[in-house]
Amino acid sequence: MSLIDIILSKYKVDIGDYVKIRLSDGSIIKGLIMPKHIYSKEDILVIKLDNGYNIGIKVSRIEDIKKDVPPTYEGLHIEFERRYIQGLPRVLLLGVGGTILSRVDYRTGGVKSAVSAEEIIEILPEIQDIAEIHTRVIMNKYSEHLTPSDWSKIANEVYRGIREGYDGVIVLHGTDTLGYTAAALSFAIQKSPIPIILVGSQRSSDRPSSDAALNLISAVYIAGHAPFAGVYVVMHASSSDNKIAVHLGTRVRKNHTSRRDAFQSIDILPVAYVDENLNIKINYTDDIYKRDKNRSPDFHPKFSRNAALIKFYPGMHPEILKSILGLNIKALVIEGTGLGHLGEHLFEVLETLIREGVHVFVTSQCIWGRVNLNVYDTGRILLKIGLIPLGNMLSETAYVKASWILGNFGEDELPTLMPTNIAGEITSRSPVKDLRCI
Repeated sequence: MSLIDIILSKYKVDIGDYVKIRLSDGSIIKGLIMPKHIYSKEDILVIKLDNGYNIGIKVSRIEDIKKDVPPTYEGLHIEFERRYIQGLPRVLLLGVGGTILSRVDYRTGGVKSAVSAEEIIEILPEIQDIAEIHTRVIMNKYSEHLTPSDWSKIANEVYRGIREGYDGVIVLHGTDTLGYTAAALSFAIQKSPIPIILVGSQRSSDRPSSDAALNLISAVYIAGHAPFAGVYVVMHASSSDNKIAVHLGTRVRKNHTSRRDAFQSIDILPVAYVDENLNIKINYTDDIYKRDKNRSPDFHPKFSRNAALIKFYPGMHPEILKSILGLNIKALVIEGTGLGHLGEHLFEVLETLIREGVHVFVTSQCIWGRVNLNVYDTGRILLKIGLIPLGNMLSETAYVKASWILGNFGEDELPTLMPTNIAGEITSRSPVKDLRCI
């Protein structure tokens, strides 16, 4: 038990309580007890004052702590007019969680999400001129906590929106695993009659550098007005507020921890760009479905937890792969080096996995480019063992696809469906222009 925990227990108070603290010099401090963070010193109690600032108090200075009644505040209410413009497309916003449209409450230190149509319109009233907005909250999770069963829930809610006749559906999502969910929806809802847009933000909407507003405005415009349909990720294309990229859901990856233009299309151009005036520039239309509300989508929303994704590294212990056998894993995606190579010390355990019924697939750690196991001896041995290369499919997309195949069609279909292009996850060629640099 830490020193802070001992103090809180002694005075019968807890994190989040509003307290009155008497110090050794007789002074009184009032405020909320805040949780410690990784940089907090062991003997410092952090208090959020009534003015919103945090202070640290050395435990040795504390004479007494008592719970107190917090001050009341009259909330600021901004009057706005909820407008319905006849003839605008109807767009459904589905809340999943994440930074987009979250705001920090500097009195409590917590993060509050705007999840109702009214709250969203208060923040971005201009979207009323783009579409008629409706909202639902599916869940409120950090995206790193999402599981394959959550992908199924999201897919079912998106499909419900399609059946209810919306012109577009937007999923508000955390950025960390946004690419995984985009791939999941791409497989779960194929031949969608409308745009299905996943959008997030790298920085919360109360920060001057936030990307939330332009991302969401562009997402609403694409969802309601774009001529194409399908699953896309809509995020900043540069660090400036002058261009938004529309990425295909199976070929997008988060390639930076914090930049506003962290998301990139891999081995292809973004399907389209949107400028600050909401002009759409479409880069290509091959294999892209047109918007057509009369088209019925192919819907297969189940996902299995019996798939796994592992990164190979020099000296990788064979027992790590062998442990897969005790987890009921049916599909294993391994990120190999370069063209898809794995160390020879793993050959025996790979043979064991395949003999025991695990389907093993290979992607590349290089992100750009494609796996080719026919160039070097190592690759040819892997082919002989029974590993299946996946071209230029992204590793994350491959894992999601394996989970989807297992959930809907069973393990016998893995060898046929995994290397087959279904939702744009494998391209026949890469662009001539080098797209690697952010």
